[in-house]
Amino acid sequence: MKIKHLIRRINFYVCGGGMCLLLPLMLLTTGDVVGRKFFSKTIPGAFEISQYLLAVFILLGAAYTQQVRGHVGVDFITSRFPPRGRALCEILTTLLSLFIIAILVWEGWIEGIKERTVSDMLRIPQYPFRLLVSIGGFLLWLELLISLIESAARLKRRTQ
Repeated sequence: MKIKHLIRRINFYVCGGGMCLLLPLMLLTTGDVVGRKFFSKTIPGAFEISQYLLAVFILLGAAYTQQVRGHVGVDFITSRFPPRGRALCEILTTLLSLFIIAILVWEGWIEGIKERTVSDMLRIPQYPFRLLVSIGGFLLWLELLISLIESAARLKRRTQ
């Protein structure tokens, strides 16, 4: 249980770090729109910075969203299943998600360490953001693993 608590705290703080980038993203976008509309001038590189900030915000929040069960779920079919059937469906979908996210983590790592390009206007290196796919994916994978263990425990309790 200590490791579960540690993973959940890490995901909470990582998500909080990503959320801290939301205000600068909003201010940058607002400043760019106001500058374009009223002064016919844009903020140089605003689009690039917005892309990077949005990527960080989304990737760092995915694991916490899984932790609080905030991802979209369609349960109009599984809600009619008995509790054991729902638990089995949850286990199967979590296993599939773990597999897909593991591929994402691996490929994100490979792409991140190979990346040598920089952005067009501001010349920002792209490898940290490519590696962020792997880091955010790994945190999501850990959170999915916790969900799998909890679902298996629920299934075991219901079958006894």
